[in-house]
Amino acid sequence: MRQIGFLPLLAIFYGYTAGGPFGFEEIFSGSGPGMALVFLTLVPFFWSIPMSFASAELNSILPVQGGFYRWSRAAFGDFWGFQCGWWNWAGTFLLNSLYGVLVMDYLADYLPWLTGSTKWLGASLVLCLLAYLNARGISVAGWLSVVLLAVVLIPVAWLCVVSLFHWHFNPVLPFVPPGKPFGSVFGKGLALAMWDYAGYEQLSSVTGEMKNPQKTFVRILAWNTPMNILTYIVPVTLALAVLGNWQDWQTGYIVPAARQIGGPWLGMSMLVASIIGTAALSNSTILYTTRIPAAMAQDGYLPAWLGKLHVRYGTPARAIAASTVVYCILAKFPVVDLVNVYIWTRIATSLLTLLAAWRLRSKMPNAPRMFRIPGGGAGMLYILIFPAILCGVKVYYSEPFVLRWAPWLLASGPIAYVILRWGVGLRPKPMEAAPAGANQ
Repeated sequence: MRQIGFLPLLAIFYGYTAGGPFGFEEIFSGSGPGMALVFLTLVPFFWSIPMSFASAELNSILPVQGGFYRWSRAAFGDFWGFQCGWWNWAGTFLLNSLYGVLVMDYLADYLPWLTGSTKWLGASLVLCLLAYLNARGISVAGWLSVVLLAVVLIPVAWLCVVSLFHWHFNPVLPFVPPGKPFGSVFGKGLALAMWDYAGYEQLSSVTGEMKNPQKTFVRILAWNTPMNILTYIVPVTLALAVLGNWQDWQTGYIVPAARQIGGPWLGMSMLVASIIGTAALSNSTILYTTRIPAAMAQDGYLPAWLGKLHVRYGTPARAIAASTVVYCILAKFPVVDLVNVYIWTRIATSLLTLLAAWRLRSKMPNAPRMFRIPGGGAGMLYILIFPAILCGVKVYYSEPFVLRWAPWLLASGPIAYVILRWGVGLRPKPMEAAPAGANQ
């Protein structure tokens, strides 16, 4: 099986969890610049940092392909292991499809005829191309992501430098949009911020393809989190300080903002960067998420054909192909709608992963841990309570259409388990033995 080292993996993971300051622009007009910046600053401490700590400890115990899905299974058994994997797979149908839509949204600023079926076909073409690259092998995707990262960050840095010399407005005012209901303002903004900082457990799904996974995993998490926070906050804050037009910030607005601040060359450079950054998000997302159904098929949860690896490239080409079909179907819907429904599945899988870290402390107390969640018992409470509070607040402030559809998406997990287990007759294989010294 092909393997990948630190730098390509950091680029892939950055591409999965950020990819540049793109796709979340509507948080500023929807929630107000002040509240948006609060979300983008604080959410990592309630969301991605706890996930980083939990994933690092879990990976040091069980550095297995399929990571967080298999951690949940080891902690809570077959049923909850299936739910974690299924919810992740179902949710990423929505997640992956929106990246094709985002590429078209950025192009539409220069190609206004990209609407309707033409926009959908373009989004589908982007998704199919990136799926093909992933099917060719993780090394191709890895070094491609390194190149993409370098190209993306150059115009972003350019925008920041130019903006420093044209500061005219307070970028945090107004704190919330005047006259809008607080629940709608709060819920939409929180969903976008949680999406921005989601997916930290996904790195665990390809540990089998890492060089020296236990050390590499911790290093990736330590570098990636501050990179993401700076990416989301610095360029947009500076752009708002120059323009002051927070009401105009919709999906894709970073491109016209760059054009207004730095002229046509910066605008065109940012367009290229936004397309590449969004493509990197999609590229990395396909890479991580398609390993989960393949691992589930190898474990006996899903039909065996889905877990077959390509004879030449060693990638789950069938899982990639099957998933891509669904991505293309869903690429007809707006980005914000896809994010708001998707975030419920991310909440469910993330909470299961965090609880798995707690459960395996008692099930496998003597397992060797290269990394432990810092702070002892207080650290464990932090990684459990802070995300639970954030998730509870998000669910409470969900919009009506999300409350109508998201519960059905979660309900598909138990329904699928019953159908596949007792209708189709699939039986999960026993998990491999725990590491030496583990107490099960």
